[in-house]
Amino acid sequence: MSKERLYLYDTTLRDGAQTTGVDFSVEDKRRIARVLDELGVDYVEGGYPGANETDTAFFSTSPNFARAKFTAFGMTRRMGRSADNDPGFQALLQSRADAICLVAKSWDYHVRVALGITNEENLAGVRQSIAAVVASGREAMLDCEHFFDGYKGNRSYALEVARSAFEAGARWVVLCDTNGGTLPHEVAEIVADVAKVIPGANLGIHTHNDTENAVANTLMAVRAGCRQIQGTLNGLGERCGNANLTSIIPTLLLKSEFADRFETGVTPDRLARLTHASRVLDEVLNRAPFRHAPYVGESAFATKAGIHASALVKEPETYEHVPPETVGNQRRVLVSKQAGKSNVLDALARIGMSVDKDDPRIGVLLDEVKAREAQGYSYESAEASFELLARRTLGSVPRYFSVDSFRVMVERRHNARGELVTVSEAIVKVFINGDREPLWSVAEGNGPVNALDGALRKDLGRYQKHIRDVELVDYKVRILTGGTEAVTRVLVESLDTTTGERWFTVGVSPNIIDASFEALLDSINYKLVKDHAVVEHTPKGAAAE
Repeated sequence: MSKERLYLYDTTLRDGAQTTGVDFSVEDKRRIARVLDELGVDYVEGGYPGANETDTAFFSTSPNFARAKFTAFGMTRRMGRSADNDPGFQALLQSRADAICLVAKSWDYHVRVALGITNEENLAGVRQSIAAVVASGREAMLDCEHFFDGYKGNRSYALEVARSAFEAGARWVVLCDTNGGTLPHEVAEIVADVAKVIPGANLGIHTHNDTENAVANTLMAVRAGCRQIQGTLNGLGERCGNANLTSIIPTLLLKSEFADRFETGVTPDRLARLTHASRVLDEVLNRAPFRHAPYVGESAFATKAGIHASALVKEPETYEHVPPETVGNQRRVLVSKQAGKSNVLDALARIGMSVDKDDPRIGVLLDEVKAREAQGYSYESAEASFELLARRTLGSVPRYFSVDSFRVMVERRHNARGELVTVSEAIVKVFINGDREPLWSVAEGNGPVNALDGALRKDLGRYQKHIRDVELVDYKVRILTGGTEAVTRVLVESLDTTTGERWFTVGVSPNIIDASFEALLDSINYKLVKDHAVVEHTPKGAAAE
């Protein structure tokens, strides 16, 4: 028996961007979009071209997705204008989008109060706008804003809005619980009724989490007939958030009620990237991942000591509703020494280090990790730093160089034009292993960390060839404790521009510059280790590469 196809529509980059405190850059959007495409999402809604510079720039080029359709969001044509004479609408048609999702009022109360037009004028705008998108060769869809409230207020008109879009050629008619106040049983009843008018194969669902029911409402809509699911990574979204795709996707794939009936673009192999996708978004937003998030949270598969832990060791199924590895997560038995070693061994295996489980150094490494985490380190998102720590503990990291000292100066002054500017300068004194004379490097930057990074990478003697293509691409700071003696954690992302490889390193210190420098040192040492750089002696006075 063949399964029905469900289509996943991600709106993290548009609806998620309406979250308080969230402001994606173009590069942020590109990074998240790549992750979504790799995950197997069918539609990636990138934003509203023409509404702001970021979205316009993002839609000026195609992201060249392997699977997903690049989707633009916007309004139907303005009342009193034709589709051809509406600059905002034309910006949608001129974008590089594969599909266009329009939004229109489906609640007659909003048509009257918010738009100040007649019901028929609103319907005409829907029909003409959808037809224009179809004529442009794009896949068209309509988000029926406030559909459930509109249905309860005026059923016939809400249905007429949906029907008008469908008859005009919309591939998808999406029922939106815009205010997030609809309950699961209401969603089920209303969707079932709408499916009598519009085929379920053309119906989508878009819910908000204002009653903590967005995921439940989405699943009920699927049961009732909807075949497109809209949501965001980690439930990002305005007010209380959108339906959380990070919870919905594994439920669809791993729970028999849905898995036996439906399939999605997310294969089991891609599902194993789900936790990674969740963490990437958190890193972009510079926020701590929610430990207790279903499926992907650090504590989602964590168990403390006692009867639970004992049973879990014997049979994981006793206290796990799904295997953690299916979503890219891992089991954590918090107080078991053996379980702690198992976690370390798994981490070592992931970075290609094979160590006997009875090796006493595993216990030493475990104790070191725990001690450093107590100080503020976090290796969840800094696997390069963990690998270095592991290799040092196991005795396999060469000493390529040592930093004797560094100095950073920040000067605020007026330039030749009389403009007030801030200039940062860093000086680093480095000894290359085997050399008697130090190397001094000086660099300026747009900030102290940028200057320090430039100085450190400017001259590493014979090792310079290994790092000349390494760039610092992201830098995030998190204050772990309050007060004037606050502990600071710095996470650095580095990129090898030749290979495209990215890695993350971490530093912790009461001094933000010192924490940054530690993370930068780890980044360089990691690259040298990965390149299998050879430690050799250079005759005194010989020229360095």
